[in-house]
Amino acid sequence: MNKVLQTTIVIGIISFFLALYLSFAPIPFAPIKWDAHESRGYVGPHQKNTKLANMNYLDLGNYSQPEHLVYRSNWLYAAMKDGEIIRIRPDGSEIEEVVNTNGRPLGFDFDLEGSLIIADPMYGDHGGLIKVTNLEGEPEIELLTNAVEGTPILFADAVVVASNGMIYFTDASQKVRVKDIGDVGKAGELDILGNSSSGRLLEYNPTTQKTRIIMRDLSFANGIVLSKDEQQIIINETGKYRVWKVDVAAENISANEISDHSIVLIDNLPGLPDNLMRGRDNRIWIGLVHPRNDFLDFSADKPWLRAIVMRLPHFLLPKGKGYAHVIAIDESGAILDDLQSSSGTFTDITGVTETEQSLYFHTLNNNRTIGWIRY
Repeated sequence: MNKVLQTTIVIGIISFFLALYLSFAPIPFAPIKWDAHESRGYVGPHQKNTKLANMNYLDLGNYSQPEHLVYRSNWLYAAMKDGEIIRIRPDGSEIEEVVNTNGRPLGFDFDLEGSLIIADPMYGDHGGLIKVTNLEGEPEIELLTNAVEGTPILFADAVVVASNGMIYFTDASQKVRVKDIGDVGKAGELDILGNSSSGRLLEYNPTTQKTRIIMRDLSFANGIVLSKDEQQIIINETGKYRVWKVDVAAENISANEISDHSIVLIDNLPGLPDNLMRGRDNRIWIGLVHPRNDFLDFSADKPWLRAIVMRLPHFLLPKGKGYAHVIAIDESGAILDDLQSSSGTFTDITGVTETEQSLYFHTLNNNRTIGWIRY
């Protein structure tokens, strides 16, 4: 047998088994068909600019991926990749570790007593909503809820606490188990690629210790904030590039059906909306963690193609090129500001925390820094 024939046979065998793998290897869930709006790109209020080009940085030492930040009492609190909640002075002069959940804290807020309320999808058996007390001493961690109506909360993601003590949070997906995948970024990318549309907006009542569903069928339910009167929740639906406004009194409504209790506030964004944070002067900041990419839109109505791609190694999953992009809106959905940059290494911005003088940026990239600019 000559070498050319041997090589052809080897390539044929490899191709055969590769085709089998890409066709039949197990995936977390079967992708769902959906109709993606044609991307308008960077037009109108989203014209490309360089407002984030000259970013400054706070050094975090050995801590990485500050996915969410909260400003409180002249400290920036940050949720880190390896389970820590740290705090750092806005000028970087002091840094302290507050608690380590031994999971992966994502969104968090402070309750009326000053305790931390944290969404952690890798805490305990499968994650959930937790409370951390005694922050200035020996922290104590309590699991508040990890299930609703008999189903586990697999991807606790964002949290906001109302002035009456009610806690609102998101379960980004019921189809991907972050604890098994081991990485929130990869888990999120798989859910968005497959468009599981299984995310939920939830409410936890600390008095009754009951959890209920406000809205379901969201394509990766992500960041949330309350309206100024706290009668509505503004929530990012990352997988469909849009932002909702939902009544807090809504009961188990679907994102797939018309309801008197919800409206789409913004649709067809040029990137994937992640965290939501209230700023000054009625601004609500949104981090667009990745730009739209052609494959996601092209394959929206081709679930068979997305099933194949879901079997690829993580580094081959299609996602937008690194880009820095955040926007500010008001409660009506009007764009108040748009900040971008294609230069530098501080990309994958998940959100923005605004103080009296500056903007600080949350991120899922591996830089051990917090980016900031004067604003």
